[in-house]
Amino acid sequence: MLRRITNWFESRLNLAETLGPLLRHPVPCGLVGKGGWFYVFGSMTMSLLGIQILTGICLALVYVPAADNAYTSLEALNYDVYMGWYLRALHNTAGSGMVIMAIVHMVQVFLWGAFKYPRELTWLAGVVLLLLTLGMAFSGQVLRWDADAYWGTGVGAAMMGRVPVIGPALVHLLLGGPVIGADTLSRFFALHVFIIPGMLLAVLGLHLYLVVKRGVSTVPEEGKLVDPKTEDAKYEQELKNGVPFYPEPFWRDSFASALIVIVVLGLAAILGPAGPSAPPDPALIPANPRPDWPFLWLFGLLSLAPPEAETAIILGLPVVLVGVLFLVPFIANRGERHPRRRPVAVLSVIVIFLVLGVLSWYGAKAPWSPHMEAWSGDPVPEKYLKGRSPLQLQGAVVLQNKNCRNCHALGGLGGERGPALDGVAVRQTRDQLVRQVIQGGGNMPAYGKQLRPAEVDALVDFLSTLRPADEQVARDPTSGKR
Repeated sequence: MLRRITNWFESRLNLAETLGPLLRHPVPCGLVGKGGWFYVFGSMTMSLLGIQILTGICLALVYVPAADNAYTSLEALNYDVYMGWYLRALHNTAGSGMVIMAIVHMVQVFLWGAFKYPRELTWLAGVVLLLLTLGMAFSGQVLRWDADAYWGTGVGAAMMGRVPVIGPALVHLLLGGPVIGADTLSRFFALHVFIIPGMLLAVLGLHLYLVVKRGVSTVPEEGKLVDPKTEDAKYEQELKNGVPFYPEPFWRDSFASALIVIVVLGLAAILGPAGPSAPPDPALIPANPRPDWPFLWLFGLLSLAPPEAETAIILGLPVVLVGVLFLVPFIANRGERHPRRRPVAVLSVIVIFLVLGVLSWYGAKAPWSPHMEAWSGDPVPEKYLKGRSPLQLQGAVVLQNKNCRNCHALGGLGGERGPALDGVAVRQTRDQLVRQVIQGGGNMPAYGKQLRPAEVDALVDFLSTLRPADEQVARDPTSGKR
């Protein structure tokens, strides 16, 4: 009966005709034996992607991508939905594992020189897959819609806003408006669930096609050089002495994939879900928000860098790093492949991971600025209250009650995440202050959704009085308006 059912489907689907050549296609004989275990990292990454897709579909049945319901829907998954906490933990752990395995796979390919001729396009597709995987990680953190997500989105938008000319348009496109709100969450939900996964699956299809058409590289041997003029003929000869992908390489990949799935299942049960932490209210800042681990190195680097270097790091460093990855197969697409004959490549990997490790450790331990645990209960200095109008005094109350001094010092007391407010009226006009409060900028998130117009007006009126007695208030150079 089972054979008849199988034959019925096979007569209509012709799976043996389609998949048979893929399973029987030859691979270098080096994939048989101990060397073959270095070729399983790609399959392990794909298995974790499968977990991501399955758990993501299940989570989407409960998660509400709305600014006023996202946080509570995650709380419901953690505490009310049966095994919801484990579903979230599995999704998060598989996502982290996918980033790790993608990096391991690329490092192995780089150290073995498998990016050299004729597999340059295979490497480029792999770089794009890594970038899309990191995009999934960042957009997934935003969907947690907690304090870390809100501040991370604000910082990410501020970084994007520094792009010359088109920066404001990019921020508006990312946030769905001038401030972080309901449209922002909808944009990131579409990115995380539809756009990035669709691009990732498309590029993955291209990557697998290239792996099949151009083959997998042989195990590197010392003194065996890659020469584009003779490489194709040598590889054809290797395949004549090769083995079919099925059974041994196939079962090795299957075993490694099953092993990583079991590890992720166990770690998810032990570690549990990630967040959500505090509610996404920028007026409540009891926590010290920081990005997820793949981006901690950049967080640590920016925390160490002087303010005047931030723009260069934000705009220049990612472009340089991605550019180097894209140029690798064109700079060194021939010659030695064995790591022992490529000391510069080995040393580069060691240095890069040491630097990233140290910066990530610092990003996990160090604050964004020297004093993050400022207490906004410190009273506003009396000298800033004398002679103020009732509206300005009301603005001082807003400054106090909305915990602005957790980030900004006044009279030497307060946080140092943002600049001190003592001379803010000298640096910014009234219109600039209104825009800064409502739309955010720099490392400051937007407060347009947290403050009523009357509160914004009162706060800005008070801030406009904060200047040394011997200095004039800021003026717009074009209109002369204060």
